[in-house]
Formats: sequence, C-alpha cells, structure tokens
Amino acid sequence: MNKMLKAMLMVFVSAAVLMAAPSFASAQVGDRTLHKGSSGEDVAELQDYLMTKGKFPYHTATGYYGPITEEAVKDFQASRNLKQDGVAGPNTNHAIQVLRYGDIGKQVIHIQTQLKKAGHHHTSVDGHYGSNTINSVKSFQSAMGLEADGIAGPKTRAKLDQKASRTNAAAGKEMTVESTSYTADCEGCSGVTKMGINLKKYPDAKVIAVDPSVIPLGSIVHVEGYGYAIAADIGGGVNGKAIDVFIADRDEALQWGRKDVKIKIVE
Repeated sequence: MNKMLKAMLMVFVSAAVLMAAPSFASAQVGDRTLHKGSSGEDVAELQDYLMTKGKFPYHTATGYYGPITEEAVKDFQASRNLKQDGVAGPNTNHAIQVLRYGDIGKQVIHIQTQLKKAGHHHTSVDGHYGSNTINSVKSFQSAMGLEADGIAGPKTRAKLDQKASRTNAAAGKEMTVESTSYTADCEGCSGVTKMGINLKKYPDAKVIAVDPSVIPLGSIVHVEGYGYAIAADIGGGVNGKAIDVFIADRDEALQWGRKDVKIKIVE
C-alpha cells in the first residue's frame, strides 16, 4: 500500500471514529453515568453540586472525575443512603440535583437569584439554603401549583428556569476588604468549614471565610496575594467587607497578618 493511500485511509478511519463517538462537550448531569476517568462539562457540574453539598474541597471544578471526585461521590451517597460505589448513576445524579435545607453554594445562589427575580425571595442572596429560602421556595411552588414542600427538586427548578435565568448577581463585584488569616492547626479547631470542607483532610484547599451578606457562600473569589478561593466558611469576627483566608501552615498564617487586599467575585 503506497504512502498516499495509507494517509487517506487513516483520515477516513479517524473521521469515522469521531462521527461514531458521542460528544459530551455540552452534556449535563444526568445525561450519562459518570465514573472515575470521565471528563466533560457534566463532570464539572457534578463537582459544583458536590461543593454545594460540602463534599468537594476545591474552589475550581476541574471537569475530570479523579479519585477525589470518586471519594466525594461516595461521601454524598453515604449521606443519602445510596449504594456507595463512587459512581454517579441515575439515582445519585437525581439526588444530587435536589436542593434542600442546609445546602450551601453556587447552585443555591442561582435559585435564590431566580426566586428574587420572580418576586418570591425578599432577603439577601447569601448562598445558604436556610429557613428564608425554604419559605421563598414554598411561596413560588404555591404560585406555580406545585407541592409546597420547600425543596427545590426537578419540577420546581424547571419552573424557575422558565421564569428567570440562572445568574449570580454578585459576580463581577470588586472591592477592597480587610483580611486576616486562620489555620486548622490549633487546639480545639475542628478544621471543618461552614460548607463542610475538612481542611485537615485537604490542607491545600483555597478557602476564605466571609460575611454572606457581602460575599455569598459558595462564590469563587480572586484574592490579591492569595489566588482563587471558594467562599466556604464564616466566622464570628468576619463582618462586612472582611475576609479570613485559610493557610495550612501556622507560621505562614501568622505572617499574613492583618491587611487590606483587593478581591473580585468571579462567580
């Protein structure tokens, strides 16, 4: 077989493989079963939901289903009495997209913003699914003729998507804040953030404590001199335009001190 024919055959075979292979570029959670080794937008969305449930320790959804994601899925499955196999199949995918009391983060910010646009949420968009959000969801469900249980399941979220777009009203906001630092390496420190991230288990996680009325919990924030972090914690001394950055090493945390830094809420 001459070189030209070989080259043409390779092009034909490659094209056939590409046509036969499914594309997951725009897949959403629930479109397929996800497992270790999977990658794509649906994996990134799954990781976002795991953050909302306090099961994924990092500020950035990577879109790759590695061992950390597998363990996070197992933790979530255990919390919902599902088979703990680390595979995001139909039951796991359905359960993880249901938002309820105690959930925190970007997905909660989305529905709070939607509820506010629809005229059913009259308190702050703080990223925390508390009693105010339950009442807002119940109000919206009643208006839409749905069961008013205060849980944002598939039917409720579909109606919200029809009524209002999914946006983060805080995204793009820039400000200067007073910053301090904290560590999980201290006597009596649990090391577990408000969003349930175990900082002793994941010491390389980039986390900041915030005032949710200023920076919604679950927001991705760029902090001058620190980098990108997830607003995953709160603190008694963190009020108004102030943040507390997590630094694993105690000496480095002390070196950070107290200083003004510029921040930007990315999403």
